[in-house]
Amino acid sequence: MIATTRTITTNRAGGEHPHARSRPETSTAPDLRSYDHILVAFSGGKDSLACLLHIIDEGVDPGRIELHHHDVDGRGPPTFDWPITAGYCRAIAAAFGVPLYFSWRDGGLRREMLRDNEPTASVMFETPEESIATFGGRGNPGTRLRFPQVTADLRLRWCSSVAKIDVMRSMICNSPRFLGKRTFVVTGERAEESPARARYATFEPHRTDTRCGTRRRRHVDHWRPIHGLEERQVWDLLRRHGVVPHVAYQLGFGRVSCMHCIFASPDQLATIRWMAPERFELVAEYERRFGCTIKRDAPIHAVADRGRPYPAALARPDLVQLALSEHWAPTICTSPERWRLPAGAFGDAAGPG
Repeated sequence: MIATTRTITTNRAGGEHPHARSRPETSTAPDLRSYDHILVAFSGGKDSLACLLHIIDEGVDPGRIELHHHDVDGRGPPTFDWPITAGYCRAIAAAFGVPLYFSWRDGGLRREMLRDNEPTASVMFETPEESIATFGGRGNPGTRLRFPQVTADLRLRWCSSVAKIDVMRSMICNSPRFLGKRTFVVTGERAEESPARARYATFEPHRTDTRCGTRRRRHVDHWRPIHGLEERQVWDLLRRHGVVPHVAYQLGFGRVSCMHCIFASPDQLATIRWMAPERFELVAEYERRFGCTIKRDAPIHAVADRGRPYPAALARPDLVQLALSEHWAPTICTSPERWRLPAGAFGDAAGPG
């Protein structure tokens, strides 16, 4: 855990936009023992998994760690996400003996995309008492009826803010267990991913922090422990722990985000169309309905026509079946000697710029 002193550009709200401000990064490493709660935002992708493994390597008792997975489909009809992702996250949590909590925007991205003179839906999240809490959903009405925009600006690429960032914020702000406590939020952004992410602070107060407030005080810090790692170092961390990566990587995808990510490349779209034609056609139908395509230059069928399905997917129908299922049946851990780099490693990441 080494933090350096330098001036960087960062956005306290976690966004990527040109109005980010400069601030000094902390010159001291965080003391993990000083926190009551350590929350890892866990997507199931290699970077959030690397965060978990890094914290364990630092000697933190897994019983003090919580994994928090944001369900982007909001427990509504499967539309955007990989069907297997929730099952994969459960398998990881069980393997490492850490609790896993799900949170979501009611109805997910699909409901928000279809919002027509309605407020943004409420946030729902699981609690340690095994109940589901619900907050929000009573704001000003508005209309979207279009896909998130393909941009690094989170004000326009609203999928990340609506389904992930704001969901975590609402969960922390509306959970009494964080009041009067020291909480650590861990996320897996890496500088190598994009110029915008390179400007993120490694360690800073989280957007939910109210340590200087007069009421409902909570100390919440935000740490990006693998911000300086290269992709090869992330894969090496998984190999050393023998953790089997998400099946999307094994099928040739270089990044695990939504199955129908707005940043998907032609090869990724061609692969998805081949794997799950009905899901693909559902998204294409929304393009026609909105009169607005995801990619500004062409509808997704035309973009997919420019690509080819990944050879790894074509060669492994068993992995395709796993990706489209909801239960992770294979082993989740193996020995470092038997661990294999997935086909999607160092490939087409197709993420935010």
